[in-house]
Amino acid sequence: MFAKLPQRFTAPFGILGDEAKLAFPSQPGGITKLATTRHIPENDNYWQQRVLPVVFEVDGEANTFELEVLWKKEETEIEVDRYGNPETAEVPQFVIQDEDETDGEHDEPPLLEDTPPQKKEKQQLPSLGEKLFVSIMDLLFCCGFTLPTTIQVDHHKINYSIWEKGVGSTTDPGPSHPYENNRTEVLRLLLVLLSRQIYVPSGSLFTHPSLYSLYLVQKIPRRDVLTLLCSLLNTAMNSSTSYDTSLGGMAGSVAGKIPYNHLVFKGGDPKSTLVSTCLQVLCVLLDFQSGNARDTVQASGEPVPTSRTNTFRYFLMRLHRSQDFDFIIDGVIGILDQQAAAMNNILPGSRKAVPYINESIIFFWKMIELNKKLRAHVLQSERSMDLIAYLLCYALEIKDKPQQHGLCRALSYIIQTLSAEPGFGLKLTKPVRPQLPAKWSAAGTAGDFIINAIYAIVATTSGTLNSLYPALLIALANAAPHFKDLTVTASTRLIQLFKSFSNPMFLLADEGHPRLLFFMLEVFNAVILHHLKENANLVYGILSAHKAFEDLGTFTLARGLREIKRIQRAKEEQTCKAEDNSKGKTSMNSVIDENPASEKARFLEHEGGAALPGSDSAAAETAKERDPSCAQERDDDSEVSTQSFMSPGSETQSRGGLSEKALGKMRERRSSSMDADNNIDCAAAASVGRSGFVPTQEWV
Repeated sequence: MFAKLPQRFTAPFGILGDEAKLAFPSQPGGITKLATTRHIPENDNYWQQRVLPVVFEVDGEANTFELEVLWKKEETEIEVDRYGNPETAEVPQFVIQDEDETDGEHDEPPLLEDTPPQKKEKQQLPSLGEKLFVSIMDLLFCCGFTLPTTIQVDHHKINYSIWEKGVGSTTDPGPSHPYENNRTEVLRLLLVLLSRQIYVPSGSLFTHPSLYSLYLVQKIPRRDVLTLLCSLLNTAMNSSTSYDTSLGGMAGSVAGKIPYNHLVFKGGDPKSTLVSTCLQVLCVLLDFQSGNARDTVQASGEPVPTSRTNTFRYFLMRLHRSQDFDFIIDGVIGILDQQAAAMNNILPGSRKAVPYINESIIFFWKMIELNKKLRAHVLQSERSMDLIAYLLCYALEIKDKPQQHGLCRALSYIIQTLSAEPGFGLKLTKPVRPQLPAKWSAAGTAGDFIINAIYAIVATTSGTLNSLYPALLIALANAAPHFKDLTVTASTRLIQLFKSFSNPMFLLADEGHPRLLFFMLEVFNAVILHHLKENANLVYGILSAHKAFEDLGTFTLARGLREIKRIQRAKEEQTCKAEDNSKGKTSMNSVIDENPASEKARFLEHEGGAALPGSDSAAAETAKERDPSCAQERDDDSEVSTQSFMSPGSETQSRGGLSEKALGKMRERRSSSMDADNNIDCAAAASVGRSGFVPTQEWV
């Protein structure tokens, strides 16, 4: 029986190699064979090649070849009676026979009722694409192929039964291990059809929907939608708790707990592959909104899916039973717990990471966006903070990987969405129960852990995750009214975040950065307003950093630019000093540079001519008093220094001894110097902003 099997495969499972794939669109036996050959035998090797991806790769949003082959409907004529019913049998109906007649008495044919006149009507036959979807749905629920034969009824192999117990089903149809590979292969074909959107230009995604996705979310019967949706959902959520009672399944589960077992046995796990494919199909179906499949905007302005737009989104939105919500939450937390166990292990790399962790996070994000009741139920659950801790811990684990920054953004959106719920703050005073890696764990309550995690994301990424800052700080502002008994570490982290966001170099770099500083101020205001007595550590930190708050109160564009210039000059001096020390020389830049205190005093005179009590003018005077090199200058120009901090009204009296000509020359010199300073400030502002942004005084 095995004599005719080939000894060597040219490509795995008959799939084309790289060179053959490049030549397939243009060679005579490639894609053009579909148009030139009317009937291709079923056993032809042509069907083993990857036809669909090549069809999708044809340039153009409306692929004419694809429409002609897969979605063109043919018309045929059928005979119907006068009532419009199609003829289904050749034997005439309504045979009237005399009751007194017995069998064999007469050889004449029975008397027939007059048949109505027949007519022909045209009817559209389903297209090849529709037949393909019907076949896929049947294969997904075919007894002996994807379902156990024990649930087969009579000779009917197609049985639309949910694969595993969970949502919509309380009974287990039986062991599924023998059918996992078959389910995976059929779902992969379905996923290929649903991936048509990736070949469409980004600007046309919402205006040119995929006909394959559109058919699946709008055209298939309600029974098929619910059965497929529950099968995919239950298979994915049972992944962390499912077990196989067969001998092979039990051996596999034991081997999976052996350290470094995944490095010894390179074969893929069929169950893990099936779960990953189920989650991918779910994410694609829940994310599809294009053409008339987009959510309908209600009177309140909120978009909501309907049964006519996307049935999969609609039925997930309609979930309302508490046991279904608990099943989904336990499934997601179980997957995250497996991932945390792989990260937090005594033996590094001894356990394999969950291969479908990314799909699980995206699926959970879509679920809490669609179903408000699920979102509220998550926060009412006793494991709500466990879920938040797992999500933030995974974000900390992948924050330094550029290829994972998109997932970090999704995690920040999940935290922001959950923080907006009223029940979020009520759980912040409870401790974090999951066993997290020691480098990310923090003492205190869940509120302390959230503060430390957000600080670690912001402070250790060097600005590479700027797009995450708004969502994370909004989450902090939402949770701030419920912060109680913050530890010294968490309070210090909040103060450090405030100082970082109030730094002029960061504040003037982008138009949206002042908004981040606003959120930090909202955090402090909320804590002081609601729980002042319970947060002594934070209040002490705010008082200790009073100088940063005072500087922010008198912040202007010119001051910010000069502070940036001062920091840059200090860095240059440090670099030059290091170079000079290596050469045995002494740097004199500190003597040549202008005194920062006198620079601030001159700027305040330019701003308004009056010094605020306790402002930088006092700091400038103190700096002069402490600087011995300025002692002689202070004695000689005491009058000028005093006049610089007087009100504008007293200027005439103090300079009454000067002539009008001298005063005019002084004003002219001052105006020219101010214009020069403004020009310098404009040039400096243009160099500070990013992506073409130029901060101005009006913007500040």
